[in-house]
Amino acid sequence: MEYNNQRFTPIKGIVARIGEVMSLHGKDIKIFTANSNPSLGAAIADALGVATGEATVNRFSDGEIAIDIRESIRGSDVFIVQSTSKPVNDNLMEILIMADAFKRSSAASVTAVIPYFGYARQDRKAKARDAISARLVADLISVSGINRILTMDLHSPQIQGFFNIPVSHLQGVTLLGEYFMTHKTQFTGEESVGDFENEFICVSPDLGSVTRARNMSVKLGVGLAIVDKRRQKANSSEVMNIIGNVEGKNVMIVDDMVDTAGTLCNAAKALIEVGGAKKVYASATHGVLSGAAIERLADSCIEKLILLNTIDIPQEKINGANGKLLILDTARLFAQAIHRIYKDEPVSPLYL
Repeated sequence: MEYNNQRFTPIKGIVARIGEVMSLHGKDIKIFTANSNPSLGAAIADALGVATGEATVNRFSDGEIAIDIRESIRGSDVFIVQSTSKPVNDNLMEILIMADAFKRSSAASVTAVIPYFGYARQDRKAKARDAISARLVADLISVSGINRILTMDLHSPQIQGFFNIPVSHLQGVTLLGEYFMTHKTQFTGEESVGDFENEFICVSPDLGSVTRARNMSVKLGVGLAIVDKRRQKANSSEVMNIIGNVEGKNVMIVDDMVDTAGTLCNAAKALIEVGGAKKVYASATHGVLSGAAIERLADSCIEKLILLNTIDIPQEKINGANGKLLILDTARLFAQAIHRIYKDEPVSPLYL
C-alpha cells in the first residue's frame, strides 16, 4: 500500500453508500475543513466516500474570522479537520468559531479532528511563572461546542486528561511502522533484509521520546537506543551520551515532531561520530519544520526523514530538502477512526 501524497479510493467495507451510513444513526457524516490542511480533509472525505462539506472561512476588514456554512447540518455528525499548526492562533480560532457555528446550527455532534495539536509543548510549569497553555487550549475547545477530539501523537499523552470531553489518540507508529516493515530493503539493503533485527535499530533522540521509540522497536522487532542530551535553551541542545550499541548498524531516529531540526541533526551526527552507526534515517509524526529546519536537514548526515501529513508541508520545503523528505498520508487511518466513532465502535484497534 502506498502512502505518498496520493488520494485514496473509498475504504472497502467502511462506507459503501451514504444511505447505508444514514441507516446507522438516522443522520449522516459530514466532513468539513478550514484553512490549515484542506488537502488532508478532502482526502479523508474521499476515503469515506463522502463529499467535503460546503463552508468557507472569511475575514472581516480588521482580521476577525467569520464562518459561512453553505449547507444544512441539522442532525448530522460533523467532523472538522483542522491542525492547529502555523499560523497557530488563526487556525485555533477557526476551529473554535466553526464548532460554535455547527453547535448553533443543530448538529447532532461535533468532533474536532486535530491531526497536529498546537500548544502541546506547554503542558506543565517548567519554571516559575510559566503558563500551562495546553490546558488553556483544552478548556477553550471543551466549551466551544465540540463533543470529542480525534488527534494524533500529542507531545505529551497526559494532555488527554486536560480535556473534559473524550479524546481518541492515534499513534503515528501505526503508519510509520507499517511503511518500514514493507520497505525493509530501503533501510538495510537487499543482502541484509533477512538479518533485519541485527542490522537495524530504533533510537530515541531524547528521554521524552523513549516510549514512542520503544513502541516502534517492538513493532519492528529490533533493538532500542537512547541519545542522552542536555538542553541549554529552547530549540537547542547538546548531545552528551548514547545509551545502547548502534555501532555498524542502520539507525532510525523516532520522534513525535521535527521543529527546527536542531535536536534531530545533532543526534544523527552523534550517532555516527560517537556511536559508530552506519547510516541514519529519521521519522516523526509532525513536520513543523520552522526556522532553518530545511537547511539543517539538507546539510545533515540523515539519509531520509519520513513524516506524516498531519501538517501541510509546502512543496518548496520538500524541494529544498535535497530529496531527504518523504511524506506519508494519514487520510486512511483518520477515515477509519471517524467511521469507528460514528458507529460507536472502539478506536483502540487502530492504535498499533
